Amino acid sequence: MSANDLAALRQHLIDPEICIRCNTCEETCPVDAITHDSRNYVVDAALCNACEACVAPCPTGAIDNWRVVRKADAYSTAEQLTWDVLPAAAAAPPTAAAEETDLAAVPAEPAASPAAQAVSEHASGATTPPWSAAHPYVNLHTQRNPVTATVVGNFRVTADDAESDTRHLMLDFGATPFPVLEGQSLGILPPGVDAAGRPHHARQYSIASPRDGERPGYNNVSLTVKRVTADHDGRPVRGVCSNYLCDLAKGDRVQVIGPFGNTFLMPNHPGSNLIMICTGTGSAPMRAMTERRRRRRAKGEGGRLLLFFGARSEAELPYFGPLTRLPADFIDINFAYSRVPGQPRRYVQDLLRARGADVAALITDDNTYLYVCGLRGMETGVLEALADVAREHGIEWPALWRRLKAEGRLHFETY
Repeated sequence: MSANDLAALRQHLIDPEICIRCNTCEETCPVDAITHDSRNYVVDAALCNACEACVAPCPTGAIDNWRVVRKADAYSTAEQLTWDVLPAAAAAPPTAAAEETDLAAVPAEPAASPAAQAVSEHASGATTPPWSAAHPYVNLHTQRNPVTATVVGNFRVTADDAESDTRHLMLDFGATPFPVLEGQSLGILPPGVDAAGRPHHARQYSIASPRDGERPGYNNVSLTVKRVTADHDGRPVRGVCSNYLCDLAKGDRVQVIGPFGNTFLMPNHPGSNLIMICTGTGSAPMRAMTERRRRRRAKGEGGRLLLFFGARSEAELPYFGPLTRLPADFIDINFAYSRVPGQPRRYVQDLLRARGADVAALITDDNTYLYVCGLRGMETGVLEALADVAREHGIEWPALWRRLKAEGRLHFETY
């Protein structure tokens, strides 16, 4: 065995028990060292440079795991894909005197590298929360020790004749702590096993209720769940967890993990403005933030709320009725419909450009925070629209974009 094979490696691993398969790490990794299959996300030791750019954006902390091994004994990606739990941390491998020098040079907690410090340059949005956000709790319940919640409500929030069946699901945790903030998410463990005979992994859902609950003063949350009957290419598929949730009845019990998320959080300071951009069930965190502001309005909390909401049609848009009843002096709502017969297709980015003067005035205000939630493909369109608005109004977008990310004021939650 060569001296290089004997040298120590601080190998980066992902904990499969905590990982919620949100794909944030793979999207963030600047060297494409992270990959996945239908079960696990894994890190290729041959490509990983330990820059830690993926650590800060991870909502659960599953990404922040390390093992000191010989380079020759590094866990392969094929081996990692079979794991249900991380291997136990072992003592440092026995080595020759020369190798001991290498091991001593491997710090337990190295200082952040330039690549890690520049993660905000690589990512579309911020990897830090707003300065005034409340402290989030994460990973209180894992796949090994989930909490049981009781369904206390399940009703449809798209029109009865709409193609998409989107549900508002309310879960009660009884006396078990499950504290959440607006912008966080949780995981649902659907019953049954997958094609390999293993229990289904958790599916992640954004929380649609404010921190004091869907029903204020009770230990409950709400979710916005669309029944999945086709994939993004239109091919028929039955979503394991979405259909399970949409079919639940009042009184049914559900296994829940989480909560997750420590950056996509709303600001708490009075006078902060929110620009919310979403499509479909991406409305869940926007509903939570809007309802938080509505309940706090009488206390003088909050600046402007500007919402851009996209759907195929009015019938396909979740919460359409309740949204139209919110007063205009509380929230400025803009709908974009992309599949209305006889009308041109409009998307949220088109509305951003149409409201360019208002958007430009807000994004140059230090008290403005932007939140984008929906399909991953919308990130590029939204960023291009913001760049166009900035350019039209004499704003240097690259510099502003960097500042918005550095100050925790531009957040993406896409899937």
